[in-house]
This record gives sequence, structure tokens and C-alpha cells, in this order.
Amino acid sequence: MHIEPGLVEGGKIVLSYASATGALAYAAKLSLDGIRKDGLTALLLRAFISSVLVFCFFEVLPHHPVGVSEVHLILGTTLLLIFGVAPAAIGLAVGLLVQGLFFAPFDLPQYGMNVTTLLVPLFATAALARRIIPASTAYVDISYAQAFKLSVAYQGGIVVWVGFWALYGQGVGAENLSSIGSFGVAYMGVVLLEPLLDLGVLALAKWLKGLKGSSIVEPRLYSAAV
Repeated sequence: MHIEPGLVEGGKIVLSYASATGALAYAAKLSLDGIRKDGLTALLLRAFISSVLVFCFFEVLPHHPVGVSEVHLILGTTLLLIFGVAPAAIGLAVGLLVQGLFFAPFDLPQYGMNVTTLLVPLFATAALARRIIPASTAYVDISYAQAFKLSVAYQGGIVVWVGFWALYGQGVGAENLSSIGSFGVAYMGVVLLEPLLDLGVLALAKWLKGLKGSSIVEPRLYSAAV
């Protein structure tokens, strides 16, 4: 997901700096909570793995420009369930930044918009997970319906934010609305695939029982909420 250069320009882009600052500040708050809960080593390890995976998602997996942005298989819910919300947020922010610095410098002016678009839906999805996954259920045991709801929340949130930036930057002209619609239709197709990938990764994690209790994964992956 990379918002096209020039979509938001001039003084309007200041809003993206403010929104990104807020999103990153909240990620920092969650990180401090994670350190108190699991320790600094666990947070850094999970965040590093998440960052590497996010970079691979953006650079290695297929991605195509459609309308006002690009369609990526970001697997935000997978990162959330395997590593936890704070490491996933750090991974998305760092992976996106590394890609911009070394492979796509033309995306750097849009970094504030892109990081907001990735992180805010992640936080909303984490809140939804707390509501729809019973405290007695480990993440490796969630159902397809639960994974689907999380995917809809995350991917739908991305579409909403991209649409917002496009309307904010370019207005409600017919061409802009058509581009937003094309992107939304293409991107929501990811919703059909991501839950299956989530469940596949969770099934693999369930089989790899040696990860239980390690610093590599979110404790809730294998255990009920404390």
C-alpha cells in the first residue's frame, strides 16, 4: 500500500505529519506496555522479525498500482496475532521506512500518510480482536470467521484511509472517485485471501509447539489471556 506521489501536496501534507506523529506516539505507548509485560528483549526481537517480514511483503510479494495507490498483501492481522500489536506496529513503520530510504525514495514524502494508513487500522483491529476472541481462546485456535472479521477490519481500514487521503488531496471529481473505487475493489479482494493465510500461519505455529513460551512470539498465541 503506497499512496501515489502528488496525491496530497503543499500545505495539505502537514496533516499527514500530525496523524503519523499521533500513530507513532501511540505505538510507542504500546511498546512501553509491552516492555513492562514481556521485557525489552522480547519486544526488540519480535519487532525486528516483523520489520524484516514487512520489508519482504512490500518488496518481494506481488504488488500492483491500482487507482490512487498500490495493492499489497500486507498481512497485518498475521503480524498482530503472531507477534502482538506493538511489534507489528514497529515492523510496519520500520519496514516501510527502510523500503522508502533504500528502494523507493519517491515514497518518502508520503511516509506520514502511508504509516498512518497502516497503523491506525492495526490499532482498531487489535481492539476488535479483544472483543471477538474470548479470553479463554489462544490465537492458534481462532476460527475462520474470527480471522475474516479481523481481516475485514484491517484491510477495510486501509481502504478508508486511502480514500480519505485521496479525497482530501484531490477532491470529489469523477476521475478521483473512479480511482478510489478501483483501488477499493481491488484491495478488498485481499480480504478473501488473508484469513486463509492467517489460519495457515497459525496452524504452522500450532504445530511448532517449541515456540510456546519463547520470546519470539506473542504469549497469547498459545495461551489464554491472563
